[in-house]
Amino acid sequence: MESITKNRQTPDTLRAMVARAYGPEQVIEDDGDWVAELGHGWFNVAYRIRLRDGRLVVLKIAPPPDIEVMTYERGAMATELAALRLVAEQTAVPVPNVDFADQSHELCDADYFFMPFIEGENLGTLADITPYREALGVINRQLNEIRGPWFGALQGPGAATWRVCFLGKIEDVLGDGERLGVDLGYGYDVVREAISARADALDEVVEPRFVEWDLFPLNALVREGEIVGIIDHQRAFYGDPLIEAGFVGIDLPEIFGDPAPFMRGYGHRSLTADERRRRWLYTLYLALIMVIETKFRQTPVEQYDKCRARLDVLIRAGR
Repeated sequence: MESITKNRQTPDTLRAMVARAYGPEQVIEDDGDWVAELGHGWFNVAYRIRLRDGRLVVLKIAPPPDIEVMTYERGAMATELAALRLVAEQTAVPVPNVDFADQSHELCDADYFFMPFIEGENLGTLADITPYREALGVINRQLNEIRGPWFGALQGPGAATWRVCFLGKIEDVLGDGERLGVDLGYGYDVVREAISARADALDEVVEPRFVEWDLFPLNALVREGEIVGIIDHQRAFYGDPLIEAGFVGIDLPEIFGDPAPFMRGYGHRSLTADERRRRWLYTLYLALIMVIETKFRQTPVEQYDKCRARLDVLIRAGR
């Protein structure tokens, strides 16, 4: 996937990164197939690298500092590193270890880290992912068992209430859109009014939980019929588990699929009236991001049109 946020580096710089992380003896000097860019994802650039001893590792590099990103994306790599530590320490969910992380900006102009390459197929590329949706629900429930000290960013600072936290997050997104003049198809005042009409439902959430928020099929790896890795944790925060990606189909089933298997695996009952109001807000938040980020990343116009259609379906259903 192509985006201006992808911070590609020269082979010489990549070799220097490998030497710093694993030692000069692990650097392959020939021009063969020791490195390949992984195409998944819109944000970070990722490379699969073969070390001299035969190990395969993944290098992820944050966007260049001169590229403007959305407000919620600032510090995303630090968030991912914090998330990987939390998940590894407090759950049995399969996530890669962090072999080495560098925030010095001495070798390149952004943060980067290395982790082992996980052998497996990307779940989002399989013809039929239905058998795995329930397993994703089980995994997501485990992640949400992690309790947080506040609502908001894993690294802090946090908010005392979920209402303050979430309304701040969605206002950041709207502010990003207004600043770049992104056309939502609706006035920003109309969107804010719809949010305000449902905001009281947020008060029901009183305990911060770890939220992965990006556990879509594309971020799961499978091998021999089992999920063997969960990747891409840069969107994690402490909040309401109902905001998780597996529940998006409640509002947009024609786009994100039937949420029933995920909910069955998660162990979630039918939603209450207030939960449905919250869930609509969370889907709106995601839909707004999907539209607005196309301007930041300068993705093809077809991507904007597709995301605008999703937002339109949601707004019309919520009126």
